[in-house]
Amino acid sequence: MVPIQQWSDWRYPTTLLCIYGFFSTVKPLEPFIIPYLTGPDKNLTTEQVNNQIFPVWTYSYLAVLVPVFLLTDWLRYKPVVVFQCVSLFITTAMLLWMESVPAMQAMQFFYGVVTASEVAYFSYIYSVVDVKRYRKATSYCRSIQLLGYTVGSVLGQLLVSFNLMSYNNILVFTLVLTAIALLTSCLLPMPQQSMFFHRRHTGQKTHKAEDLEESVGADNCSKVLLQVWRDFRQCYASRQLLYWSVWWAMATCGYNQTVNYVQVLWEHAQPSQNFSIYNGGVEAVSNLLGAATAYGIGFTEVRWEQWGELALGGFSGLGAASLFLMTFIGNIWVCYAGYVIFKCLYMLLITIAMYQIAADLSMERYALVFGANNFGALALQTIITSVVVDSRGLGLGIIPQFTIYASYFSVIAVVFSLRGVFTIWRAQRSSKESTFPDKNEPPDSDEHRL
Repeated sequence: MVPIQQWSDWRYPTTLLCIYGFFSTVKPLEPFIIPYLTGPDKNLTTEQVNNQIFPVWTYSYLAVLVPVFLLTDWLRYKPVVVFQCVSLFITTAMLLWMESVPAMQAMQFFYGVVTASEVAYFSYIYSVVDVKRYRKATSYCRSIQLLGYTVGSVLGQLLVSFNLMSYNNILVFTLVLTAIALLTSCLLPMPQQSMFFHRRHTGQKTHKAEDLEESVGADNCSKVLLQVWRDFRQCYASRQLLYWSVWWAMATCGYNQTVNYVQVLWEHAQPSQNFSIYNGGVEAVSNLLGAATAYGIGFTEVRWEQWGELALGGFSGLGAASLFLMTFIGNIWVCYAGYVIFKCLYMLLITIAMYQIAADLSMERYALVFGANNFGALALQTIITSVVVDSRGLGLGIIPQFTIYASYFSVIAVVFSLRGVFTIWRAQRSSKESTFPDKNEPPDSDEHRL
């Protein structure tokens, strides 16, 4: 039995959540999912995987995102963290033991639930630690996830390169890791408050008062939703926040599409050679360099409120160029290099966007904006998937798909570059007007301005 004082100490829940985050993200087979599905184990075609199976993830993610977001807060995070791990276990088990297209589509549905439940992982820690510990706890939780993804990629690379395990045995190993994560999630302390439905109150409360607070929170769901809507409108009334959020939604949509289908492009770029054995190493390198790039932003002294939109446009243009090279050069090493560059650029820009958006928001409103931006990205992604990828839509091949993704980022680059140039011009004009005031102003106006 854990002592009560330990439960209130921020180190205990943070450590447990980091252990959960690590074991739930070590997925050695993920860089090799296309070779596994199209190989002798599953005998699926690339067209079935690309146009029938993968699109289900996008649809399920969109369908459950809002309900999961609200349930996460209402249930106070921990039950959704446990549910996420159960869904991840089901996803891995279905991938291991089932074979047909409908079964793989069901597997993708559960994986959509896993992704939508990610909000519980990052929201949980804010309900059990003090505000002064937010940055440190967030840093630990994000870093350990990155470590898990990297370890999974490197481990998968080693297991596949040296033929130490078959794909099926790698999945069995992943189930063991997921079971450890599930056990850890059950040990997490249950938070006593949440951001919206169970707000923190000052003062001491009796057990009866706590029960009353919970029942009132459940009965007044409509009031909470109304307050969420008011907060939503107030947040996006800021034009600068709106522009950054538009980029966030558009770029995240394109990034998710690229990452989801890039292995199909890699397979297309090396049809006669088995270069897929290097997929794990490429993912590991892209994760580490992406993290280093994002980390380096914290040490830059740039006025992002002035230069940020131009940076969004310029670096999005470089990302578009990387995608065009990946699409048309047809060389696997160019594809690998382009992917690493593209991922690093996105990590760089999304870090800047998160910082700019979070700068003037409370934690509750930041969570709301974060969820709304991701929902916007997912809505755009659903439209692109249903029209471009899904076999019931155009069902395009991988080269036309990536041509569209590259063009999509080119549009983002043009729009935000123009907006960035306008922002800089306006700032410089305002600076000149303040430096050289109107000659008709009274002599004492300078004194008055001071």
